[in-house]
Amino acid sequence: MDTTIQSILEKVLTGERLDFDDGLTLFKSNDLLSIGSAADVIRQRKHPEGVITYIVDRNINYTNWCYVDCDFCAFYRHKSDPDAYVMGREELGQKIEETIDLGGVLILMQGGLHPKLKLDWYEDLLRWIKENYDIHIHGFSPPELDWFAKINRISLKETLTRLRDAGLDSIPGGGAEILTNHAREEISPKKCTSDEWLEVMRQGHYVGLKSSATMMYGHVESYGERVEHLLRLRELQDETSGFTAFICWSLQPNNTRMDHIPPAGSFEYLKTLAISRLMLDNFDNFQSSWVTQGPKIGQLSLKFGANDMGGTMIEENVVSQAGTVYCMPIEEIERTIAELGHVPKRRNFFYELLD
Repeated sequence: MDTTIQSILEKVLTGERLDFDDGLTLFKSNDLLSIGSAADVIRQRKHPEGVITYIVDRNINYTNWCYVDCDFCAFYRHKSDPDAYVMGREELGQKIEETIDLGGVLILMQGGLHPKLKLDWYEDLLRWIKENYDIHIHGFSPPELDWFAKINRISLKETLTRLRDAGLDSIPGGGAEILTNHAREEISPKKCTSDEWLEVMRQGHYVGLKSSATMMYGHVESYGERVEHLLRLRELQDETSGFTAFICWSLQPNNTRMDHIPPAGSFEYLKTLAISRLMLDNFDNFQSSWVTQGPKIGQLSLKFGANDMGGTMIEENVVSQAGTVYCMPIEEIERTIAELGHVPKRRNFFYELLD
């Protein structure tokens, strides 16, 4: 065992909260098994019943028009591009119906930062979905919500309240990348700042919209910035208790302006997941990122702090544009969980068990 981390792991296992220096020391260590073992103990304490959850859901990207041109994104298009689109309601309705027919309980709706669509367009869309379909709308990442407020020249609180009243049920944690100014200025300078991302989540929690939280690592950030990201999430969770889950994944660089960066591997993923479980002591749920890591590492992540397999991903359009396409039907997700001796259970967004 790496002796530099022994006291830190003992500290976390006795219920003490880790600080910045602890997190940085863990990231600098290559003792993956010791870190993972501690994360697995914490997972078992939080979830002693032996259940691993998953959700049947679908990603619907309602538009790929976007003005922010993030270096890591292969999905966005400009208005003049021949394949730029805003999805019509007929197509959207077909996707939602198909999701419900497959047992789906949630749609994740995200899109580009469209320069023309105003808030009433989004309100009308949400109302139409709720009038026609019984489905949870997990919609609009913080960069989108920050953009809605700015382009409509209204407060975040009004933006969020109006969308909530029109049918928005929760907020996805996308667009966080790394919550430091250095990382964001390097890879997504036009997108909302780290403070603005956190403020969207704070205001969303205050108006009753729960959310997930994410981290995309493995690009320009340092280990210290990863720790800072985790500490900022933990601080906001202390304040609002509004986050339901944490998900991390590595940069998928293919077909982007960051394709010169070698992708972070499975070792780095499992280490980052496990350290996140140890640092984020006020988060109950950690999702496996099998969509980017593949089913085998997705399964292994259940021994490194994850207690949830995330969504079945009936459809996914963003990381697949960067050349990463892993699919797992419901039967395979359940088999993957059961092979480790856990009980697979379907859930809703709030981690309430179904059936």
